[in-house]
Amino acid sequence: MLTGTRSRPGETPRLSATARSRPPRVAGLALGVLLLVVASALSLAVGTEHIPLGDVWSGLFSPSGSRFDNIVRELRLPRTLIGMAIGAALGLAGGVMQVLTRNPLADPGLLGVNAGSSAAVVTAISVFGITSFTGYLWFALLGACVAAVAVNALGGTRAATPVRLALAGTAVNAALFGYVNGLQLWDLSTLDSMRYWSVGTLEKRDPELLLTALPLLIAGALLAFALARPLGALSLGEDHARALGTSVRRTRVLSIVAITLLCGSATAVCGPIGFVGLMIPHAVRAFTGPDPRWLLPYCALFAPTLLLVADVIGRVVVAPSEIQADIVTSFLGGLLFIHLVRRRKVAQL
Repeated sequence: MLTGTRSRPGETPRLSATARSRPPRVAGLALGVLLLVVASALSLAVGTEHIPLGDVWSGLFSPSGSRFDNIVRELRLPRTLIGMAIGAALGLAGGVMQVLTRNPLADPGLLGVNAGSSAAVVTAISVFGITSFTGYLWFALLGACVAAVAVNALGGTRAATPVRLALAGTAVNAALFGYVNGLQLWDLSTLDSMRYWSVGTLEKRDPELLLTALPLLIAGALLAFALARPLGALSLGEDHARALGTSVRRTRVLSIVAITLLCGSATAVCGPIGFVGLMIPHAVRAFTGPDPRWLLPYCALFAPTLLLVADVIGRVVVAPSEIQADIVTSFLGGLLFIHLVRRRKVAQL
């Protein structure tokens, strides 16, 4: 039921700001679905071998055993599904991170989760000789969990604030990435394996690993959506959140658990992919406002679109070679920061 503001007799009731904003938000979700479908089609059709959309459709739903069918079903469909799942995970993690810290430029890596996953996987490769992506998954989750606990402990646990968590995360990030770089220089025999994994990409990723990580990704996504309302209360300030009956400490801990599950699993499957969790929540906030109940669904739709488009760009820019998706998203993220800096300078003039 639409609500309106009071009006004088004879005047048409005016819709409230909330009611006026709902249709564009719903339309934005529909646009997000459409763009995700388009990005998925491009991911299936575009590459070193360009495949007409008609042949893509035939390869998916009525395969005849042709060369195009094999490319679509065996190579590009798993790659596209991985991109959709990992993009949604990174977007949700970024949305939760920015609401939790009340910082619109926060990244999931701010809590040290990506650094923890990277450090654990590099240790698994160098020390334990693990080379399977299934083995990476559990080490990545363990590293993400340890890093998140360390950041929470350094941030003061009960006395943790967004600023203290950000500072603790920065310190843990610096220490862990220093460890990763040092281990890579020390163990040259496994440097190639580390180097291939340490650059996030959708290329040649085992679809079986996605199936292994999928329950964890779903659990993290469901937890993130379940936290939308308490996170919205927390974004108003801790005192307001408590007045609304929200447990600040429980919301913060469960948010970190959700970020850990999403980022840890995503990093294990594709390696560390940066800027997706930063760019998308920041960009869609202009349409959703600060309400996590709208922000998180938008992130879950637009983040995989960005990742798939970045992957397609990486395939065609230097064809027949490829540029990893993480390099493309980092380049786009750099452009975003340049735009933000220039806009702020103009606003200050």
